[in-house]
Amino acid sequence: MQQPQLPPGQQLVAAEKWPIIGERASRPDSAPWSVHVGGAAAARPYALALVDLGTFPQVERTVDIHCVTRWSKLGVQFSGVPLSVLVEMAEPDPSAKFVSFVARSVRGHSTSLSLDDALALNTLVALSADGVPLDEQHGGPVRVIVAGRYFYKSLKWLERIDLVTEDRLGFWETTAGYHNTADPWRRQRYMACGITKAEARSILEQRDISGRDLRSLDAQGRDLCGLIAKDALLRDADFRRCRLQDACFDRANLTNAHLQKADLRDASFRDADLEGANFCGADLRGACMLGASLCAATFCAATGLSDDVSGNAVLDHRTQIERSALEDLTPDQHAFLRTTLLAAGQ
Repeated sequence: MQQPQLPPGQQLVAAEKWPIIGERASRPDSAPWSVHVGGAAAARPYALALVDLGTFPQVERTVDIHCVTRWSKLGVQFSGVPLSVLVEMAEPDPSAKFVSFVARSVRGHSTSLSLDDALALNTLVALSADGVPLDEQHGGPVRVIVAGRYFYKSLKWLERIDLVTEDRLGFWETTAGYHNTADPWRRQRYMACGITKAEARSILEQRDISGRDLRSLDAQGRDLCGLIAKDALLRDADFRRCRLQDACFDRANLTNAHLQKADLRDASFRDADLEGANFCGADLRGACMLGASLCAATFCAATGLSDDVSGNAVLDHRTQIERSALEDLTPDQHAFLRTTLLAAGQ
């Protein structure tokens, strides 16, 4: 059977799984839930109660989910109201160039698209998935669905749609450096980092980067034994072929980090965010990953995975990974780690 085509670096989750990334609940609020449509470039702003939104003709769209943390779920059937219908009702001004989506969340999550892209991608204001109402953990009762973009553009818990003349970078784009266009086929996961190679070298020579925000740090091939990186923000950092024995990455965010063929013997990743991190070919003998999040992390070659896999990770009887964490892996990765840990006597 021919395997489904995936964007570069993505892996399929098990058919019955839909991983939960980020917050799991909307903002506690006693006010009735409404979706407000307006903004500076709307002539007729209005609000719709959820019950009213449900009275609109519902359309169905089959969408492939591609998470920025490198997992994909194909063929999810969403039902809801086309964004185009809601935008038209607000009578957008000709100066309306962007649409900003704001969530009913504690941190007021938001994201944006150019209005042209949002309409061309048939963006949906969705109320159900695969025939049942959206549950809260997955963005219910109402969320945005944007096909053809990483899923952080499909905002959970939609509360406001603003039509604006100038773009507003969203929560993840400003706090985590996520790419503002987010095309999975172009690997647009992160915006370019402003740190030069000379600055990176100076920072790493200190061997203590605890708490630093060093997204997309390029440290390839360096000798960084004993590096202290507690609580560091190292999304998309490149540690390929590094010597990192006894390094401490406790509570660090290593989402989508590149650790292929790194020497990570006796390194500690306690309570670290390792979602989407690539450990292919890495030496993980004696490494500790207790409490770490491993959703869509990569340890071996996988069907359809086009990234540099660099062989399989090496583990031994001292490698510490909680069995419950394996449930967050894609099937190929789960099978590899389970088999390898059993062979190591665990």
